[in-house]
Amino acid sequence: MKESLNVAVCGATGAVGREMLKTLAQRNFPCASITALASARSAGTKVPFGDQEITVKELTKDSFKGIDVAIFSAGGSVSKEFAPYAAASGCVVVDNSSAWRMDDRCPLVVPEVNADDLEKHNGIIANPNCSTIQMLVALKPLHDVATIKRIVVTTMQAVSGTGKKGLDELETQVRRLFNMQEIETKAYPHQIAFNCLPHIDVFQENDYTKEEMKMVNETHKMLDPNIRVTATCVRVPVFFGHSESINIETEKKLTAAEARVILTQAPGVRVVDNPRANMYPLAIDAAGCDETFVGRIREDESCENALNLWVVADNVRKGAALNAVQIAEELLRRDLYHVAQPDMFLAK
Repeated sequence: MKESLNVAVCGATGAVGREMLKTLAQRNFPCASITALASARSAGTKVPFGDQEITVKELTKDSFKGIDVAIFSAGGSVSKEFAPYAAASGCVVVDNSSAWRMDDRCPLVVPEVNADDLEKHNGIIANPNCSTIQMLVALKPLHDVATIKRIVVTTMQAVSGTGKKGLDELETQVRRLFNMQEIETKAYPHQIAFNCLPHIDVFQENDYTKEEMKMVNETHKMLDPNIRVTATCVRVPVFFGHSESINIETEKKLTAAEARVILTQAPGVRVVDNPRANMYPLAIDAAGCDETFVGRIREDESCENALNLWVVADNVRKGAALNAVQIAEELLRRDLYHVAQPDMFLAK
């Protein structure tokens, strides 16, 4: 069993890539070496890793020789192109894009939810969508006890989910509006400053967005294919931290008090639920934190076996970087750094 690993971060100059490097350092992941990879235009720049800076190298098909694990956050097209070459080199890939999530050959994993699925990996492991991650961290413990039959979720998602262009657009629009200037819309189809857009990703034939269907399909793959799921995903003028209003219907009756006890003991969850003292999860409090925050836990008075919850997490931290690093940690704990069929993903 290996005690330290040669690690690569692909997309190291992006917001999530930088957060991955930060998370690896903060959690003292046992790196024998750390390699930062990005596009040719970023090669030669430096990115922080702990108390040092490392020079970014160009991502190529030959970048993974001698690498044990590569954490990708460079977009779906890059993952589709380069992850197969990483796996073929004997490197285990943890991919943050949507490229491999619904591929039957690739486990889709949140360690607090379905870590055992890592045992079936073939060299590429998918990181779920950020909004699905925090929802399932909160719901898995309740499902284990009472069996969830139906989920109705409405998300309020921060602009950092769109990357730097989303952050820049919100900041720029706010500044220009305060100065009585005209605004431009580039990252979003409408003004995001002081507005809410019920539109994340592209609309599908069923009039749901791709983001909404991700939550449905990923829940089925990771938690239970029998759960009925419906989602509405909304982009809101918040920089960091996704918030979700979730209603669940269960087979077995769960009181709000019982749910609080279960969630208080659940891994990765922090319960903040004292409404009489104005204590409930807030995006500004979750920013930079590892936990998924749960509050406003109450029984649905319109349905016999149903609960309402308010769930908040940092979408860049737990929704991307931390979850990927936790997968890497779990692989090390289980001694799963090997690729049985390294050429599985290469086009024949």
